[in-house]
Amino acid sequence: MTSAAVMTYDSLVSDVALYLERNDTTTLNQIPRFIMLAEQVMASEIKFLGNIQVVSYNMTAANPILDKPVLWHKTVSMNVTNTAGTISPIFKRTYEYVRNYAPNPTTMGLPVYYADYDYTHWILGPTPDVAYAAEILYYARVVPLDSTNQTNWFTNYAPQALLYGTLLQAMPFVKNDTRLPMWKTEYEKIMATLRNEDLTRVADRQNLVIDS
Repeated sequence: MTSAAVMTYDSLVSDVALYLERNDTTTLNQIPRFIMLAEQVMASEIKFLGNIQVVSYNMTAANPILDKPVLWHKTVSMNVTNTAGTISPIFKRTYEYVRNYAPNPTTMGLPVYYADYDYTHWILGPTPDVAYAAEILYYARVVPLDSTNQTNWFTNYAPQALLYGTLLQAMPFVKNDTRLPMWKTEYEKIMATLRNEDLTRVADRQNLVIDS
């Protein structure tokens, strides 16, 4: 049984309608769009909090291009296991650096560097000569809410921010609501707290890397 205190997509839709004090079909039909826009804004303001993931898979021999995981947002680290079973890091560089380091994709070996190739792929240098095992630590985008995905990180850990953020996204549509300044103040106050937590976790991770 789901607790009444836990926000879901359906409860958020109902709460937004109540806060807006609107029951016309035109407004109600726009609420999913307001939620989607609020999630996008929050994701851009809180880039890393709560969404770190690890994925393991094999490279493809003779192919310098490696697929990024679904919902990838930012790479933290990448390592490779060689044929002797030794794990070593693959260092991040710019695309131009990797291309200059391994200008001929037919020159193969254990990858030393990687770069973003496009939003869904990395490029490796040199090209893997065998199907090496890789482990990648990355930050993932939060899975968006909808009727089939009732909860996510925002509903679990930032429900008030999501509610006020959704109400703010509704303002250009409903217009002239005198509660806008209050909603904006509450949203910004909660988001400031979350951003501070975000920065603290990033700083803690950086210090751990330095100390290690």
